[in-house]
This record gives sequence, C-alpha cells and structure tokens, in this order.
Amino acid sequence: MPGHPTPLIAMIAAGLGLAFLFGLVAHRLRIQPLVGYLLAGVAVGPFTPGFVADAALATELAEIGIILLMFGVGLHFSLKDLVSVARIAVPGALGQIAAATVMGGGLALALGWDLAAALVFGLALSVASTVVLVRALQERRIIDTERGRIAVGWLIVEDLAMIVALVLLPALAAARAADGPSGTGMLLTLGWTLLKVAAFVAVMLVAGRRVIPWLMHYAAHTGSRELFRLSVYATALGIAFGAYKLFDASFALGAFFAGMVLGETKLSQRATEEAMPLRDAFAVLFFVSVGMLLNPAVLLERPGAVLATVLIIIVGKSVVAYAIVRAFGHPPGVALTVSASLAQIGEFSFILVGLGITLGMLPEAGRDLVLAGAILSILINPFLFNFVERRRVAVPAPPPAPAPSPPPVPPPAQPEVEEAQPTTLTGHDVLVGYGRVGSVVGAGLMRAGRPVFVIEDAEDTATAARRDGAEAVVGNAAAADVLALANLPAARRLFVTVPEAFEAGQVVEQARALNSGLEILARAHSEEAARHLETLGATLTIQAEREVAERMIERARRADQPVA
Repeated sequence: MPGHPTPLIAMIAAGLGLAFLFGLVAHRLRIQPLVGYLLAGVAVGPFTPGFVADAALATELAEIGIILLMFGVGLHFSLKDLVSVARIAVPGALGQIAAATVMGGGLALALGWDLAAALVFGLALSVASTVVLVRALQERRIIDTERGRIAVGWLIVEDLAMIVALVLLPALAAARAADGPSGTGMLLTLGWTLLKVAAFVAVMLVAGRRVIPWLMHYAAHTGSRELFRLSVYATALGIAFGAYKLFDASFALGAFFAGMVLGETKLSQRATEEAMPLRDAFAVLFFVSVGMLLNPAVLLERPGAVLATVLIIIVGKSVVAYAIVRAFGHPPGVALTVSASLAQIGEFSFILVGLGITLGMLPEAGRDLVLAGAILSILINPFLFNFVERRRVAVPAPPPAPAPSPPPVPPPAQPEVEEAQPTTLTGHDVLVGYGRVGSVVGAGLMRAGRPVFVIEDAEDTATAARRDGAEAVVGNAAAADVLALANLPAARRLFVTVPEAFEAGQVVEQARALNSGLEILARAHSEEAARHLETLGATLTIQAEREVAERMIERARRADQPVA
C-alpha cells in the first residue's frame, strides 16, 4: 500500500541496480565486476551522501550470500584434484598463510592493536578470493594447465584453513574473555568447540551421505524442475542453519559440507546449475553489503596504513608464493602465475573481519583497511596478471643441473600443459556445448568418423569430450578469443547446443562473421528464440518441443494408415 515501509525491497532494488551499473563500468574498464559491486555498496552506505540502505537487512542478505557461496565451493571441492598437487599446495598454502599473517599482524601491532586483532587482521590478508582467482584463470584458459592446477589446489587449502579459522575464532574469543589467552578455559572451550564440529562432520559424512543423495534423487524423479531447485536451496540453507543452531558451527562450514556431500553425487552438476542464479544474485548483494561498511575517508585519513596493507597483499604474498613454488623445483613461469593469482583478497577476508568485529577482536579500522586493500588489490590484479604472463614467456626455465653421480631417479614432474592453441583441424565439425544434447550430437558425429572440436565451459565435461575422442577446449564460446580456437573459417559445420538463446546468439553471430558459408545448426527453446537465432545467421534452428510434437503426429499418422 502507498506509504508502507519497504526497506527490504529498497535494499535489494538499490543494491542490484547500482551493482549492475557499477559492474558494467568495471567490465568496460576490463577490471573485475566485483570491484563495481563493492563500489555500489559504498554508494549506498552510511559514509556517502544520498540513499542509505538498511545495514541490518544488508547483513542478513550477506549471510545468505555467504551460505550460497560456500555451498558452491563445496560442490566444486575435488579431493582428487587436491591430491594431485598436494605436495606443493598444502605446505605452500599453509606457509603463505603463516607468512601473510605474520606480516599483517606486524602491521596491526605497529598500529597499536592487540594480539587478537593482529591475528584476525593477518589472517584476513592471507587468503585469496575464490571468485577472482578462478575467473582470472578461466579467462586466460590456463585453469587446466599445471600452474592452474597448483593455483586452484593452493586456493582449496587456503579455503579449508579459513573454514577452520572461522570455527576456532569464536572459541578463542570466548576463552580470551573468560580466562585470558593462555588459561585452561581456552583449552576447554577449544576442545568443546572442536568436539561439536567433529560431531557435525561425522553426521554429515555418515548420515548426510545417505540422506542428501536420497533426497536429491527423490526430488529429481518427481520430474519437477521447480521441486528439484527447491530441494537444492532447502539443503544448503537448512544444513547451514542446523550447523549453526545445533553444533555452534558457522553458516559457512555447514554450507560447505552440504555442498561437498552433494558434490559426490551424479546430480552435482545439475544442482550447480540450479543453485547458480540465486547464488550469483545473493553473492552480488554480499559484496554490496561489504562495500557499505567501507569508509572512504580511510584513504585520506590513513594513507600509510592503506598502502602498507596493499603492499602486503600484492608484494608480500606474491614474493612468498614465488619463493615457495621455486623451492619445490617448478620453473619461473609457473611461480609467476601462481604468485600473481594469489595477489588479492576477497570473500573469506570479508567474512573473517566481520566475525572479528562481532566478537570484539578487531577494531572497525581493521575492517576499513581490509576492505580498502581488497578493492585496490582486485583492481590491480588483472594488470599484474597480464604483466607476469608476458614476463613468463620471456623467462625460460633454467636447465636442470647435471648430477655428479647416478642418484635414485625421482618421479618425473608432469610437464606443463600449454595454453589452448587454435586447432589445426580442417573440414571439421565444431560443437558448442557437450551437455545432454551436445554429447549425443558429438557421439553421432564421431561414430560417423567426423573430426569434432568441442567448446565447453565446464572442465569435467570437456574432459569427457576428450575421452570420447573429440578435441576440446575449456571456455565460453561467446568470447571471441575462445571461438577463434575452433578455426571456423576452415570448418564444415557448427552445432550450437547450449540452451541459453542470448549466449547462443552471440556464438552464431560471430561464427557467421568468420565464415559466411558455414552451415550453422542451433538449438532453440521457443519460436522467439528460433527467430532470433535465424536473424543472427543460423542456417537451421531446431526447437525441441516442435520436433517432439511432429514425431508424435507422424507416429499417429502411420498408425492410422489402413493396412494394404
């Protein structure tokens, strides 16, 4: 009704609207949209003029964003990938966390804060953003190279270490308030907290592994996409809330384990697809809520502290990571990529400082420094990445030193997989998407002996295409540089099987511009989508519902024909 207060609607509308505008500007400037989301939060925060969003509502929306982000991390957690690079990722990540915590803690002590604040501040500077790192590797098509796998494995270890920190910080705060940092109460509190968390983990690994897959399969077998999507959200939010209320664990830990258990099922890919829209929306609101907390005045009032924070993130962490990777015998190019990918901070840092302030362990000035450091490091990271990638090409790996005597031969290091290069295939078929439709198309083409080149944005699915006999690359076919890898001027035919009409249209339009005589067959979900794709240059569009209807009618006609 008119005049009725609508703070929630105002928060969501203003947050998403400004995030969209600032994100567009950031994208045009070739920087992470995440920076735009944070700046949108600054714009609606209490430290800037104009509209001020409700901080309490923003905090609750941020909690939902945290739950869905951590649920997504759990869905993609792969023990196999971690084990393959564990020899360097585990000690490397833990060593860098320790070094960054010491550097950040030293700065905190120099600013006059106590040891508890130094610990939280140092930990917040030690962990890289999952969103920024993975997107940076994907954009450069190096996520499945050796250095990409090391960076992702390193990141997984950092995430796990921060989950442990999120569990232990409340216990440390309670023990600190009770008996002091070295009292018996700290050990008892820590022990009781770890016992409850261990009980939660046991419940998830024993009961959760049975109940969650059964629930997901039951929802899937109803045939209702709406119910399946609802089951995914109910699982993520319900387990996160249960972990918080029953086991005193964090929302983040509960959501992570919910995602990890679900990630072991065959429905994990479908669950990821269903969770992504809501996850992305609330993730944006999470970053907006974080930006609301930043006081831009800190850039003018404490420029020295801000500069020191940024230097620890960009220079200190990078130097430590480079030294560790080189110490494990990897070439300079690998060390440069890993160190650049980690030279930023993000979502876990925001969670840590928020928890630290709530527990009374960190002053609000620490949050301002972390937020300023995060925004500046994310802003600088793409330029740093581009610089080290050029430098990586210019710095050859040193030749191995000759052995004075025949020592035991160590297992050979896995050679680095080079970045994707344009295919040398000619007269081939290009297949965009290797999901339920694309894999069937690809199988038919390969049975007929046709050379097939697949573009797929999911690494697991691209691996399946390679296993089936196709040449495959990981990336978004709507990106011009990725589509160029398919050598479309020399191709015979293009199959666009992705369901999204907007993305499919971008692929069709670019492909037609590259090869005016190319036969393009595209999948469409509606008459409008079919017309849209044909306007952009598709030779033939196939609408699933229409094809099914025509097959049914054809079958009925045959059945009704009189027998001669």
